[in-house]
Amino acid sequence: MSGSSPAARLQRLFEGQRLTPTQRRIAHSMVRRAADAPFLSSVELAELAGVSQPSVTRFAVALGFDGYPALRRHLRDVTPSVADGADGADGTEESFNEYQQAVLAEIDNLRQLSELLADPGPVERAGRLLAGSRPLLVLGLRAASSQARGFGYFAAKVHPDVRVLDEGGSMLHDRIDAARRAGASALMCFALPRHPREGVDALAYAREQGLTVVTVADSAFAPVAAHSDLLIPAAVGTGLAFDTACAPMLLGRVLLEAMCDGLPEAQARLEEFDARAAARGLFVD
Repeated sequence: MSGSSPAARLQRLFEGQRLTPTQRRIAHSMVRRAADAPFLSSVELAELAGVSQPSVTRFAVALGFDGYPALRRHLRDVTPSVADGADGADGTEESFNEYQQAVLAEIDNLRQLSELLADPGPVERAGRLLAGSRPLLVLGLRAASSQARGFGYFAAKVHPDVRVLDEGGSMLHDRIDAARRAGASALMCFALPRHPREGVDALAYAREQGLTVVTVADSAFAPVAAHSDLLIPAAVGTGLAFDTACAPMLLGRVLLEAMCDGLPEAQARLEEFDARAAARGLFVD
């Protein structure tokens, strides 16, 4: 991720820090509001993150600053002025309605994802891990269930054994056990806010059973981070009543592409599917 992105600068500031769950929550909130972060008071940031004001102060100290005012001064020093931004023609977004602003926010999320993918290493590693797992587990609960089902639908066209876990409950651990006994070595997880506790617990259990966990999450500071071997962040849009997840969906497709690169038989499977679909008249052109 290039240094030109406010979110990228914040990510770099937080990388390598040993943060408590509360502090990760604050960091996550700052990344989601990266453009506003240098101008938020400690009270405003505390309300945004759902924590106490003293927690914000301790967070700043944990990052090596004397207090929150020092952290905010630092962020202002490294933040370009509004005039340098790419907002509306008048330098603000006031000329756009709320629906347009939601779209523009998603465009910014996709731009951040593009910057992140400038280093293809993590995605390529993830692709190899997913391609090598027989069977391959794909986990996504509640808000992330559609991401898991979409990934699983396409993955099943090239991977010989894909098992989607999109419902929680007491059977979740049983299904992880069954896949592990069958030879599974990796689990693909989609994790979006609000993060279900049973999803976090399932990842912890999967790693205890020896599975390597690859995660797409809305932030590198999401609760699932502690239980992921490889986490690739893709921000969600928060401007509407319900979060939008264009970047996580696109990242899922990118991971599918990387997985196909690790499956020598992928192209043959796709051609076989197309031939059978044509013979059955499955699709209307």
